[in-house]
Amino acid sequence: MNQVTKYQNKKVLVMGFGISGINAAHLLVKLGAKVVANDQKTPKDPAVVKDLEQDGIKVITGSNPVSLADDGFDYLVKNPGIPYGVPLVAAFVKKGIPIITEAELGYEIFPGHLISVTGSNGKTTTTTLIQRMCAEGLPHESKYAGNIGVSFSKVAATMSADDTLVTELSSFQLLGAPEIHPHIAVITNIFSNHLDYHKTRENYINAKLNITRNQTKDDYLIMNWDRDEWQQIAKRTNATVIPFSRQDRSEKGAYEKDGNIYWQGEKIMAASDIRLIGPQNVENALAAIAAAKLSGVDNQAIVKVLTTFGGVRHRLQYVMEYKGRRFYNDSKSTDIEATEVALQGFDAPVILLAGGLDRGYTFERLVPYFKKHVKALIVFGQCKDKMKDAGKQAGLSTIIESENAITAVPEAWKLSEPGDVILLSPANASWDQFPSFEVRGDKFIAAVEKLTGQKEQK
Repeated sequence: MNQVTKYQNKKVLVMGFGISGINAAHLLVKLGAKVVANDQKTPKDPAVVKDLEQDGIKVITGSNPVSLADDGFDYLVKNPGIPYGVPLVAAFVKKGIPIITEAELGYEIFPGHLISVTGSNGKTTTTTLIQRMCAEGLPHESKYAGNIGVSFSKVAATMSADDTLVTELSSFQLLGAPEIHPHIAVITNIFSNHLDYHKTRENYINAKLNITRNQTKDDYLIMNWDRDEWQQIAKRTNATVIPFSRQDRSEKGAYEKDGNIYWQGEKIMAASDIRLIGPQNVENALAAIAAAKLSGVDNQAIVKVLTTFGGVRHRLQYVMEYKGRRFYNDSKSTDIEATEVALQGFDAPVILLAGGLDRGYTFERLVPYFKKHVKALIVFGQCKDKMKDAGKQAGLSTIIESENAITAVPEAWKLSEPGDVILLSPANASWDQFPSFEVRGDKFIAAVEKLTGQKEQK
């Protein structure tokens, strides 16, 4: 890894004991910093605190004392999800003390070829596809890290100058990564997400654009070209822009035309041969192809990945087929856009399992998709009545309530016939009933396995 000296003898507060925070604290010790680690909660596992203290780190748990801002810290490394309005963070902001995220540390120590992916939807699938293509088609090591659930800095510390690291970066991470400079940046799309955090859409867009802020004309920004707004956003970079388009709006990068996938005029494969289903996964594949080709990956490696990769867990994940019914886990669909996209991926009748945390909005936007794709609707969670209203507007004859995504599985089975798709795509966050979308998806899969007596197919 790169030898970074800027933290030598500096006093650094690490705020938040997530994967990124714990790894950042240990890394900073290696870089010569004097580290204090703080979390509002006290970890249930005492080994977490013990491990930090054994590395010489002072640990403060149970609260975020605002007084820490007066203790002479040179940097604050915060968990990306902690808002800047939290009193302790706000105190650091007021004092002008640099606030970064673990992604910045990962960038600083990584010596190799960096590809970074952001966007509202499709980040994880695109990141995974790029990494698999590079691993298949390049002679040196390729790994992924970041918002995909793997610590950026921990992975970066194990890699050499010849290696490729593909990082998924959220808008939260990018706000705290002022120096990050990927050679290849990817923006999959930009909708209006996380406005409770960013306050305005423009703030959200600006956070996403931090991925390209330090790029030059010798670097690349791969950008979705299928909306005029995204084309305008692409003008705000100094990088060389490489478009990708499912709607054949540009042939300068990766695009779909007449059912085939192309890279700058060269046919790569038929779109129908992509194993991942749905139009959104064609877009993800196009973005990945652009990044892979710019990295020197050949067509054979690209085609192999796209024809064999079955999907990232919880993201329109194929679970199994049983007695003519196909089960899909799309628990990551925590917003309306994601469920719209998921439904468009199926020609077969869909029994949709949907619902979850009530964030105050209604679901009229899903009505045309319900009309075209949904055979029966099973609703649950805080927003079940609003989801039911959308089903009624769509004229669905079969709408039933269930307690949650697990109890909905046998209900869906009773309504199904051979040829049907049983799809969990909630269009809502999970927090009313589950601690995370991952837990919701895992329990859905377990319910399918219990129903069928079979294990998920991988």
